[in-house]
Amino acid sequence: MRYLEVGTRALLAVVFVAALVGKVSGRASYAAFVRSLRQMDVVPVRVVRPAAAATVVAEAMVVLLLLVPARWGGIAGSVLAGVLLAAFTAAVLATVRRGRRAPCRCFGASDTPLGWRHVVRNLGLTAAAALGLAASVSSGELQLAAASLAVFAGLLAGALVAALDELVALFRSPA
Repeated sequence: MRYLEVGTRALLAVVFVAALVGKVSGRASYAAFVRSLRQMDVVPVRVVRPAAAATVVAEAMVVLLLLVPARWGGIAGSVLAGVLLAAFTAAVLATVRRGRRAPCRCFGASDTPLGWRHVVRNLGLTAAAALGLAASVSSGELQLAAASLAVFAGLLAGALVAALDELVALFRSPA
């Protein structure tokens, strides 16, 4: 179970770093994120900017907590990641069900409209956070080779999740 904890920490850390960088890599990126949040129409217009700022701060907190090597870091990071991902899933689901065509600015500059694949992606990430939480309360020693493999698998999975829209577009047949 400890290797599952290590792997999910790596997965979630990559996902949240990519999300954070995509939102704060410049004024234009952050402004596009705020616009997309407004287009989603899931929070009142007057709180769109504070909600965007809170999202960025919370994503940074997830990354910092997941990088703390102590057990409490894994527990707190997994809990916060799970709560955020559940909220993101609910927001994306509400957007999709209303037929809104808001772009997915989850990881930066994508113009892909939010859709069911984003709901499924977020549900999978929420499940990963829950697995990470369950695994972080287990005990046992880690062996360097196996832990390194778990980190590599988590990093790779996180990169694939962050690039999901680009990968789908790459393999989608032209119409």
